[in-house]
Amino acid sequence: MSEHSSSATEHQAADSIEEIVPVLPIVLPIVGGVLMFLLAFIAVKMT
Repeated sequence: MSEHSSSATEHQAADSIEEIVPVLPIVLPIVGGVLMFLLAFIAVKMT
């Protein structure tokens, strides 16, 4: 009877947040740089 509770925890799907966290230090600076470039490009074009 105790096997039912242990097998349920073994077959849980991986959390999507836990999959994203390792790549955040790489992705965030790149996205930030692209965003700053786009905002600067828009500011220059408007003047």
